[in-house]
Amino acid sequence: MWSSPRFLQRKNPMTSSVPAVTPSRTALVVGATGIVGQNLAARLVAEGWTVHGLARRPRHDVAGVLPVAADLLDPPSLAGALKDLRPSHVFFCSWMRQATEEENCRVNAAMVRNLFAALPEPELLVHAALTTGMKHYLGPFEAYASGEPPVTPFREEVPRLDLRNFYYDQEDALYEAAERHGFSWSVHRPHTVIGYAVGNAMNMGSTLAVYATICRETGRPFVFPGSPVQWDGLTDLTDARQLARQLLWASTSAAGRNEAFNIVNGDLVRWKWLWPRLAVWFGIEAAPYPGHATSLEETLSGDAELWEQIAAKYGLTESRIGRLASAWHTDADLGRPVECVTDMSKSRRAGFLDYQYTPDSFADLFTRLRAERLIP
Repeated sequence: MWSSPRFLQRKNPMTSSVPAVTPSRTALVVGATGIVGQNLAARLVAEGWTVHGLARRPRHDVAGVLPVAADLLDPPSLAGALKDLRPSHVFFCSWMRQATEEENCRVNAAMVRNLFAALPEPELLVHAALTTGMKHYLGPFEAYASGEPPVTPFREEVPRLDLRNFYYDQEDALYEAAERHGFSWSVHRPHTVIGYAVGNAMNMGSTLAVYATICRETGRPFVFPGSPVQWDGLTDLTDARQLARQLLWASTSAAGRNEAFNIVNGDLVRWKWLWPRLAVWFGIEAAPYPGHATSLEETLSGDAELWEQIAAKYGLTESRIGRLASAWHTDADLGRPVECVTDMSKSRRAGFLDYQYTPDSFADLFTRLRAERLIP
């Protein structure tokens, strides 16, 4: 019902994968302070869009992004915050973690529904894009990668798992709004996202930067915390800038309408190859892999005061380790007992041909964290 045959049409590989945007270029980025929304907003601003960035506590210092303070779970105040906005495009890049998947489904679907209900003229929308992720194939955190291992590479056409999953509920809320108001949609499924953001709930890149910094300052071994499958096996990752490029492409391309797309960098890595390269950036050696997962959350659990000391020593701008590190999420991703490889054929055949070298994703992030004095 929700798929379009247009993606089967092959595109000229010599053409740009990000075409000229539509005449109406006003974006509402929902979750504008997160790892996805922040990088997307920067891309849209660079492309000449008018960008409104919605968050509960939006930043007011981002060039070109007009802050919108709103709570997606408070419909009256949300409607008030949006009463003067007439976006042509909505990019929904937000979620709220709850204690159970049942609550995740209820709360996160409500956020999507509330957003479209609060827009004063949703019939003016051209396109809405939703960012979800690999839990579409792996299941929710409370049943993460359990049961029969999923078949890799992950492909968009595989049926949903027979589990409650808030990604599915968010998708359904998007489909309902699109049918009601007549706009096109796209769904984007990244793997682990690497990119700049502070205070993000799921940020492996900055978590590993904090971990490596602590190892350098204390002499602790820089041990890969994940499973043997992740250490030895092939995997992929998603640069937030690569995701932003695909979001822009799908939202302004006929081939991107009413489709779900995987999005990864386009290369494959093994952590046993990548881990020593991350260590070199920080001037340390990678410790031998112990052959089993080691909880990074436990490793960093008593380091709040230590990070405050490191921040004071080097004059860092963020002394709260919890604003930079989300070790629980890094444990979940690197601790998977199954192979995680993603197929990108669908969007490539539709014309999205961008590529990102994964080691550069980490190096660029670490360089920016250092430049903004978030790590020494």
